[in-house]
Amino acid sequence: MNSNNYNKKKLFNDPVYGFISLPYDILFDIIEHPYFQRLRRIKQLGLTHLVYPGAHHTRFHHALGAMHLTHKAINVLQSKGIDISNEETEATLIAILLHDIGHGPFSHGLEYSIVENVTHEDISIYFMEYFNRLFSGRLNLAIEIFKGNYSKTFLHQLVSSQLDMDRLDYLKRDSLFTGVSEGVISSDRIISMLNVHKGNLVIEAKGVYSIEKFIVARRLMYWQVYLHKTVISAEKLMVNVLKRAKFLANRGTDLFGTEALKFFLYNHCDKESFEKNPTVLKEFANLDDHDITTAIKMWKSHEDKVLSVLSKSIIDRNLYKIKIQNQPFESSTLKKVQEELINETAISNDDLSYFIFTDTIKNNAYNPKMDRIELLDKNGMTQDISLASDQLNIRVLSEEVKKYFMCYPKQNMVNNLKS
Repeated sequence: MNSNNYNKKKLFNDPVYGFISLPYDILFDIIEHPYFQRLRRIKQLGLTHLVYPGAHHTRFHHALGAMHLTHKAINVLQSKGIDISNEETEATLIAILLHDIGHGPFSHGLEYSIVENVTHEDISIYFMEYFNRLFSGRLNLAIEIFKGNYSKTFLHQLVSSQLDMDRLDYLKRDSLFTGVSEGVISSDRIISMLNVHKGNLVIEAKGVYSIEKFIVARRLMYWQVYLHKTVISAEKLMVNVLKRAKFLANRGTDLFGTEALKFFLYNHCDKESFEKNPTVLKEFANLDDHDITTAIKMWKSHEDKVLSVLSKSIIDRNLYKIKIQNQPFESSTLKKVQEELINETAISNDDLSYFIFTDTIKNNAYNPKMDRIELLDKNGMTQDISLASDQLNIRVLSEEVKKYFMCYPKQNMVNNLKS
């Protein structure tokens, strides 16, 4: 082994799992690339740190952790006689390493504001295709596995399914950094119970209680962290800041911003743009949380009242008030709040939607209509976890819960609109 290859055998000291190693040189090469290093500058949980101050971990952390768990899972499956070649192992680890590389600043916020009709999964594939060209076709199999087109379905299920290594990592990691202990799961126990039956990933029946805990933990983490009402308020505020900036840019208004941010503000960028123009992906790779935060700090003093008030609100953590209920809000309730804001601030009807709006949230910890979590008994028979579990709550948790929320300004925001 030459010194160059030796230097690629790095160890990462991870706060969740301890030391994480890189079994293939290409993993090191991908991680070292600026496109992947960008994930160090994108927080895993967006604006959740405004509720849980410790939640400053990044997509970089998560990608390494998910890769580590996937490698452990493959080793377990191989020990049980499942045929997984060295090439397939490398490709699966590349697929999970790059599964979130398409996330923009503050995670999902960008998907609903300054780019259109393109998801982070789409952009992840564009990045994989870029790396595939860079490494002369070495990612062909990884892309097939990521897309779910490879014959060994269970390899794709390790990367993306209702029991994938992505979920196992983010539950443990997000639980640690938020301090919400309900998300703690036994990833080692779950991975040790993995097996393959008729080409699909399954859990041996003796692991049923660990899976029950996993599903319950996911449900609780959604209500306490991912769908926490203050987190929703902050994320909606961020989306509205970017929407307003995009609106002004389309009208030719001069806005402060880095070159990358201005590219997306002043250009129409959708799925077709990414596929036809390589510059779009290159500019996207230059975007991170810092671009957005710096711009918002400057927009606080912009002459456009809507943009300045929204920007100041997010910097000062003066978020929307938010009410959540099980039934849709009456139109009369919404109209009353709108009239009060108009009377107090003289805001225009066209701009009301930036400050008062309703929407829905959904929580579905386990959906048996999608790819199912199957338990494998000692007789070689499988059964869906929601049917096999003796816990009533698993059957309940397989039903989607939908709630309705309304956001409207706090008094500080109203005062800023008046001043």
